[in-house]
Amino acid sequence: MSETKTLRVGISCGDLNGIGLEVILKTFEDNRMMQDVTPIVYASSHVVSHHRKVLGLEEVQFHGVDHSSDALPRKLNVVNVWAEELELDLGKPSGKLSEYSIKSLEAAANDLATGKVDVLVTAPIDKNSMQASGFAFPGHTEFLAHMAGSDNPVLMILVGDGLRVGTVTGHIPLKDVADSVTTERILSKARLFHQSLLRDFGVASPRIAVLGLNPHAGDGGTLGSEDRERILPAVRKLNDEGILAMGPFAADGFFGSGGYKHFDGVLAMYHDQGLAPFKALSFGNGVNFTAGLPVVRTSPDHGTGLDIAGKGEADPGSFRQAVWSAGDIMHHREVYKAMNVNPLQPQKKERGGE
Repeated sequence: MSETKTLRVGISCGDLNGIGLEVILKTFEDNRMMQDVTPIVYASSHVVSHHRKVLGLEEVQFHGVDHSSDALPRKLNVVNVWAEELELDLGKPSGKLSEYSIKSLEAAANDLATGKVDVLVTAPIDKNSMQASGFAFPGHTEFLAHMAGSDNPVLMILVGDGLRVGTVTGHIPLKDVADSVTTERILSKARLFHQSLLRDFGVASPRIAVLGLNPHAGDGGTLGSEDRERILPAVRKLNDEGILAMGPFAADGFFGSGGYKHFDGVLAMYHDQGLAPFKALSFGNGVNFTAGLPVVRTSPDHGTGLDIAGKGEADPGSFRQAVWSAGDIMHHREVYKAMNVNPLQPQKKERGGE
């Protein structure tokens, strides 16, 4: 980053009774975090002050503003999205307070869409409470895809310690996974993963490992036919398209033997198959990134942490990494765009000319 311009990071505050604001305050407690970053938190000065006092973080200074355009560089800025004072009960389910989590997210997303912030980092939300308060989406990813007006597929990628894990299916019941793992869906997610590795992570020749669905990747068909009839054809098709994909691999041995270290990305078939080993290997430093969006959005790899909220025990490592990762991904996108600009623009021919 230049000395005169910092990365403007929009930050939604997440669940007001959770650890979101704690990890935000702890992240920017160190002023060195703001040498290249201007954090802009969407909440209210009253709510941030309450968390700061309860957690004993009064030394963390912030600048309250009414609009993101008033944010000061290299300062922790808080945009006052609402004026009313709220009664918080840290560690308890948010209930109607989730309405304010929605307001925070909507304000941050609107500023991201209009270029007032460069990237978005989202603190964890209580999905059940938000949906009860009128939030019409399963989570951040679906909301942002709707905001972007995009019908294109998106992919959740967990990033940490050199490991990148995406999933073919997302937040669906386990009983629905097998029917949802189709050759077409695997191809769609793998192509998106490949493109993201190129554009968002600067990997020149991505290598993608594709996990099997059944134990031992079906064991030749004795433990299920999906691996042989759906996943293997997808892997072959990807290779025909020039995408270096291998598999299907048995998930237990793949992670247990360290096989993931030989690949740039791992495509799991369902949520826990990919996220359980990821969090075992990288918990505390992992970042959730949404690939396929026209904007950059990251989040920490943990939830609202109601069991420790207000106790000062939350580790800001994952949130801090989410901030850095958002900047890195934006930088990779700029480099990728510059490298793929065609310097020889087509010229309009004159009638009768060459």
